[in-house]
Amino acid sequence: MSYQEIKNYLYGLANAEIAEHSQRFFKTAEGEYGFGDKFLGIRVPVIRQAVKKFKTTPLNVAANLLKSEYHEIRLFALLLLVYRFSKSNADEQEKIYHIYLKNTKYVNNWDLVDSSAHYIVGAYLENKDRSVLYDLLKSNSLWERRIAIMSTFYFIKNNQFNDALHISEKLLRDKEDLIHKAVGWMLREIGNRDLNIEIAFLKIHYKIMPRTMLRYAIEKFSKEERQKYLKGEI
Repeated sequence: MSYQEIKNYLYGLANAEIAEHSQRFFKTAEGEYGFGDKFLGIRVPVIRQAVKKFKTTPLNVAANLLKSEYHEIRLFALLLLVYRFSKSNADEQEKIYHIYLKNTKYVNNWDLVDSSAHYIVGAYLENKDRSVLYDLLKSNSLWERRIAIMSTFYFIKNNQFNDALHISEKLLRDKEDLIHKAVGWMLREIGNRDLNIEIAFLKIHYKIMPRTMLRYAIEKFSKEERQKYLKGEI
């Protein structure tokens, strides 16, 4: 399918009422993290169905769609790249990985990052040098830093925790709430697999962790344990 055919198809799914809600939900007002983003108003399950319909779309078309001004078209492109990555050989996976890193400025909201980073970047780096993640976490871009920590979700799922812990430590003093949430989430995921490792990290760092990060990390602890962490009594 061509670039224009897919755009026209997605435009045909637009819903103004959903778009208005999405504008608020994804914080697009001036001064908010999604400032300036535009929405067509297409639900995620509908976008996923569209990915199945256009699953043979060439990678260069997907890359062009990723540059769209519309959030849902960028999400479509990312989910298409995720699908293609999961079905591809090593050469095509490498191409998808490089398309992704070349276009991180368009992966510019939390849902776009979270639905793609670990499926592409994390998966590609499983048995490779991971220094690119440490470069991303130094970025001025909130979204590139979120890509860095969210990519480690792939490693966590495979019981590889070191990079997630190292990156979490480097992001402890990040000023963005969306980074605090992502780090806390990844720490919680580590705890789901090895609680002792999460607790060891928390004992060292919990007193300096942003409150949101800590709350996310200890979400599944007992009420009594959560209170001890929040009061600094561990």
